[in-house]
Amino acid sequence: MSQPSEPTNPMSRLFRYLKGYKKEVGISVFATITNKLFDMMPPFLTAWLIDTVSGQVPAWIPKWTGLSDLWEVAIFITILTIVIFGGESFFEWMFKRGFMRLAQKVQHDLRLDAYNQMQSREIAYFEEQRTGNLMSMLNNDVNQLERFLNGSFKDIIQLIVLVLFAGWALFSFSWELGTISMASIPFIMWGSFLYQRKIEPHYKEIRTAVGELSNRLENNISGIAVIKSFTAEAYETQRVLESSKNYQDANFGAIQWNALYFPLIRMVIVFGYAAALLLGGYWVINGMNGFTLGSMAFVAMMLERLLWPITLLGGVFDEYERAKASSRRIFGLIDAENQITDPENPQSLPANSGNIQLNNISFWYKKGQIILDNISLKIQKGQTIGIAGPTGGGKTTLIKLLLRLYDVKSGSIAIEGIDLKNLTLKNLRQNIGFVSQEVYLFHGSIQENIAYGMPTATDEAIRDAAKKAQLHDFIATLPNAYDTIVGERGVKLSGGQRQRLSIARAILKDAPILILDEATSAVDTETERAIQQNLHQLTQGKTALIIAHRLSTIRHADKIIVLKDGQISESGTHHDLLATDGIYADLWKVQIGELV
Repeated sequence: MSQPSEPTNPMSRLFRYLKGYKKEVGISVFATITNKLFDMMPPFLTAWLIDTVSGQVPAWIPKWTGLSDLWEVAIFITILTIVIFGGESFFEWMFKRGFMRLAQKVQHDLRLDAYNQMQSREIAYFEEQRTGNLMSMLNNDVNQLERFLNGSFKDIIQLIVLVLFAGWALFSFSWELGTISMASIPFIMWGSFLYQRKIEPHYKEIRTAVGELSNRLENNISGIAVIKSFTAEAYETQRVLESSKNYQDANFGAIQWNALYFPLIRMVIVFGYAAALLLGGYWVINGMNGFTLGSMAFVAMMLERLLWPITLLGGVFDEYERAKASSRRIFGLIDAENQITDPENPQSLPANSGNIQLNNISFWYKKGQIILDNISLKIQKGQTIGIAGPTGGGKTTLIKLLLRLYDVKSGSIAIEGIDLKNLTLKNLRQNIGFVSQEVYLFHGSIQENIAYGMPTATDEAIRDAAKKAQLHDFIATLPNAYDTIVGERGVKLSGGQRQRLSIARAILKDAPILILDEATSAVDTETERAIQQNLHQLTQGKTALIIAHRLSTIRHADKIIVLKDGQISESGTHHDLLATDGIYADLWKVQIGELV
């Protein structure tokens, strides 16, 4: 199985998702820039009012206003203040709404892409992964990217506007004060980049730790009945404690840098701020450089608007690194190559396919541990083939290869003379009805679960399938009948009821090839007898492969093969195999009580 590779430029790839929303991005960016420009107007108004009150009219006051009377200026500034704050509020509403909607759209697109890629992966991928880790990627990591786009992305734009506009305004007033004021910015930037490098590995640890914690919690919730029956609550609490402690420690590593960054940056800022105020105050006191009280107020307010928000860089980098760690995991999932894919020029199975041929197939999960060894088998259309044998002989593996959940290591499997690798997975699996020994039901009604994959099925067809699976009579006793909710994984039904529902689902699909993997393993003897009586009807006109430990299920099969140690050790009808007095005969005697 291929391992996820380290994605290239994960954050730039994140921003590519915005390309599909250029109009929304343009409006949101325009609104956030305009909002920040309005936000920086009050220092101008304050300086103007102070200088007017003190009888000073600095050169920068707009001449076009024609205002000189104190009362006229006060009224004009009041109106202008209302307009500015109204504009700031309006554009704040615009950019917040815009970025929130954009973040939600990108979050939706990302989650769907990641889910579709995960869903398309070969079964081996899921056997190597833990559910909690996958859930963490599809939920926590995607949500982290949404938070970044909704918050920090906007902060980056506003910080750029702030530095450019405030720098221009301060240098316009005085290049000396502008230089002193801006001198601390390179140190702030250097400190922020250093902070980024220090905190990045901690966020990688955090994403890994939260995945492990999700794994543990998901595992325990799914296995709560086992935990209780073995009174293992204290043991599991300890294991959750350890996972949670690892997550806590990973966060503590990030917190120590996070807590240190802001006070240090604030001290860097205060030196530049104090120096500018000192020089400005000296000029005002000594009447130098035409510097007025209004100018002094302007510099103080603009510096406050410039320098203090720059401390947000740490928060921005903090969110950036969190998003980067999440992006790596998400795009690592998206980039991982599937091992089982559709061919470029696929062939299609004809209607009512059923001729299956296994040509010298071999398979192993791990090199050196052969599960199936050079097996050849020809199955005629319409035949019912029983598959028996000791545990570990390769029975279920053979079924997985037919469904192309795995590819054979050597040899080939063909249906109607077409190699499975020349078919699309959809075309192949649409022609196979499958009942697994591990029944999975989705949370929903009985009717929805029977019709799973067949949403257009009629009520009559669903009920007919349930009758053939010996499930209808039970459903009829329920208050809500076919609308009864089965619960998570079918928890409200017994094992036998879930098994019969799964059989009904396969019957409804009505595929030309039917595979039953221990389909009656969880039903009671009476129900098994009823299903066996209908087995001929269920398989009529179909090619059927039936794996069974209960040999009574396959005694009437057209042919039975016995798999042992990855090879077909015996083959024939039920009576033929009993006559050979081999493995099958021994298994039969054990089950009927003749051999202990």
